[in-house]
Amino acid sequence: MDRRKFISGVALTSAGLAAGGAAQNESTSKQSKTVTEAVGPKKAVIISKNTGMQGSDGAYELLRRGHDTLDAVLWVLRAQEDDPNDDSVGLGGLPNEDGEVELDACVMHGPTRRGGSVGGVRNIKNVSAVARLVMERTNHVMLVGEGAQKFAVAHGFPKENLLTEHSRKTWLLWKETMSNQDSWGPGISDPNWKPPVPVPSGTPQALQQKIDHMYEVAADLGIAPEDRMKAISRVLNPPTGTIHCSVVNEKGEMSGGTTTSGLAWKLSGRVGDSPIIGAGCFTDQDVGSAGATGSGEENIKIAGAHTIVENLRKGMSPQEAGMDALRRIARNHNNDMNKLRFLEMVFYVLRKDGAYAGVSLWSHGPTGKPRNFHVNDGTKRLENCTALFQGSAIEWPPILQPATGK
Repeated sequence: MDRRKFISGVALTSAGLAAGGAAQNESTSKQSKTVTEAVGPKKAVIISKNTGMQGSDGAYELLRRGHDTLDAVLWVLRAQEDDPNDDSVGLGGLPNEDGEVELDACVMHGPTRRGGSVGGVRNIKNVSAVARLVMERTNHVMLVGEGAQKFAVAHGFPKENLLTEHSRKTWLLWKETMSNQDSWGPGISDPNWKPPVPVPSGTPQALQQKIDHMYEVAADLGIAPEDRMKAISRVLNPPTGTIHCSVVNEKGEMSGGTTTSGLAWKLSGRVGDSPIIGAGCFTDQDVGSAGATGSGEENIKIAGAHTIVENLRKGMSPQEAGMDALRRIARNHNNDMNKLRFLEMVFYVLRKDGAYAGVSLWSHGPTGKPRNFHVNDGTKRLENCTALFQGSAIEWPPILQPATGK
């Protein structure tokens, strides 16, 4: 083909596409007029998992000074990544079954409608900041594993051992007492899966016997007396890690982010919902932002964060939008309570006008305390989640009945 004809043809095609795109954009604009007309809140709002309280004041001060909403999100996330006592993210995060800490994160920036994420990253503490760099410094959306680590190192992130003495000893406690009941084998989604014990599981005597044995093992491993019950709780109720944060400023500009060390004792290479844009986090500048903590595999299957934001677009309130997503998880298991009792999920929902909600699959956590979430609209506080079901999830793996059957 003649070069001039080729260039001319490309120009005509591009012009046609542009015209078609303009028409489509005009149509979309008309359809979503009621959504995009929404204005920002009277004051900035931050919502997150309850652990976000730690970085909340600094993040809100950034918003007061006019910093970008993503700066505020990362401030909240980084406070937890840097904290060795938070064993659900970053430094001190509980490891996979091989004793390796693997981190995942994603961020979304509403004003520029961009996102970035990383998965399965080892030896890099602040993976939420690496996810932002993927967004800003590459033509990609996600980097994983060794490639993500090399990218982080190239941008000045130090490689460091993320396994603290506390998390290492807790992993050893799991290895010695529960590792034969890990994530191998068919999961709850398998049609033939059955609860390993009746619901509710075990007996108080069986649980006490298990805890007594684990307490002895924890002592042998050198876990300090004041830390033993916490370690035992982590083994009996493996944390799914994660902190999500969504932010809107007074202009209505939004950002969201999620960071995690993932499910404790997971198979090496397992990636949950946290780095999956549309599952662990989704932000649409016209509508709102949402994120999740809990059973990542379940959230991936319903594209939870995206589902919630689309519900907001349709006119649902934040609470209604989140509860609908929880019902989808329940429907995936035909509302079988014998299965749902082994799952946990919390959604954090923030609308562009500042309205918000925290919703949870179960009303209470494993310790019996109500599920709650963090809010800062100038006043920092915890609020209780609205729950789909009353009660709490069952520990996994469950405590088996004693040999006597009593």
